[in-house]
Amino acid sequence: MKAIILAAGEGKRLRPFTMSRPKGMILVGNIPILEHIVKALVDNGVNDIIMVVGYRKNTIMLHFQDGRKFGASIEYVFQEKPLGTAHALAMAEPRLDGEDFLIVAGDNVIDAKLISDLLDQKDGPTMVVAESEIPSKYGVVNTDGDRIVELVEKPEIQMGNIINTGIYYFPNRFANLFKSQIFSKELGITQLLSDQISDSLIDLKAVKSVGRWNDAVYPWDLLNVNAQALDLTSQIVKGTVESNSVLKGAVNIGAGTRIRSGCYIEGPVIIGEGCDIGPNVVILSSTSIGNGVQIGPFSYISHCLVMSNALIGSHSHVSRSVIGDGVRARAGLFAPSDDCTVRLDHEIFNLHDVGVHIGQDTTIGSRVVISPGAVVGADCRIRDGVRVSGSLENKSVVV
Repeated sequence: MKAIILAAGEGKRLRPFTMSRPKGMILVGNIPILEHIVKALVDNGVNDIIMVVGYRKNTIMLHFQDGRKFGASIEYVFQEKPLGTAHALAMAEPRLDGEDFLIVAGDNVIDAKLISDLLDQKDGPTMVVAESEIPSKYGVVNTDGDRIVELVEKPEIQMGNIINTGIYYFPNRFANLFKSQIFSKELGITQLLSDQISDSLIDLKAVKSVGRWNDAVYPWDLLNVNAQALDLTSQIVKGTVESNSVLKGAVNIGAGTRIRSGCYIEGPVIIGEGCDIGPNVVILSSTSIGNGVQIGPFSYISHCLVMSNALIGSHSHVSRSVIGDGVRARAGLFAPSDDCTVRLDHEIFNLHDVGVHIGQDTTIGSRVVISPGAVVGADCRIRDGVRVSGSLENKSVVV
């Protein structure tokens, strides 16, 4: 059996964190979302993988190469025009070689249990479904027993909370369903299957899994996805931990990282390679810190996703926030979390206990306050002593 991973899209609603990489290459638990998917497949003996790539494809191909390092054999199909997921499948069809196949969306964190549930319960064409608090962002499913009787993509009216996860099993004969389409405009798998169900041309089974499935639609969703990905069970210390530091629970520290005296770290926490933390820094649970990160003395970091090569100056407070690659924040950054209202993409979101979201290569002066829910674009310049709220476009300057 082969697996097709659909990884050609950008993930526009996650900007600014997809400005230089596709959504599937955002690191959660310090590894890319796509790597979680590959591992889930390989752990179930599905080693033959076709990746459909498009946006920033080189970031994916350089990371995975031929897949050997991940226990897989990976080949690539290029989707140069964004003509939808059904078109992506049609492009991958010649590589199936007559085999049955899985389809996996390349931008959700899953685990091996989800794939094993699908394989154990498959019965002809089969879809994994899940419950969602925001079903209007997905394809919503109505079922009769375990058979899908209606599938509506991003419904405008409330019609239930059971959604399509974008994970399927198909016998090979169904490959022609995608291959035979005419792609003059964008066509998604959900739309195509919806038409087939409405016309009683396909009998599609729904499988509910107890495995992990989590999706980040908006920047603030990355925190919960990251927390779930931190599946740590023990302490692993490859770097240096100075005296009078406390590591409590599952804390992983990468090679070449120095935890200076007086730090307190409470897991689950993962810290990458070549970092310099402290002295006297507090890092609390559900935090991932990438490679080459510096965190200055007397800072407090809680439930955060800090990407690689970021610098957070001394006496900073950062809570439930996403800090992009290469962000440089001088001393005294105050980025707390709280309930807030955020306007994004012409929508209003009432959010609970959310911090800030700062795009890559942004520079922040000393004593800056950033209000909960703020989304700061990439390559912004924020001067000393200012307060930031709302959204900032890429390359904004705040004085």
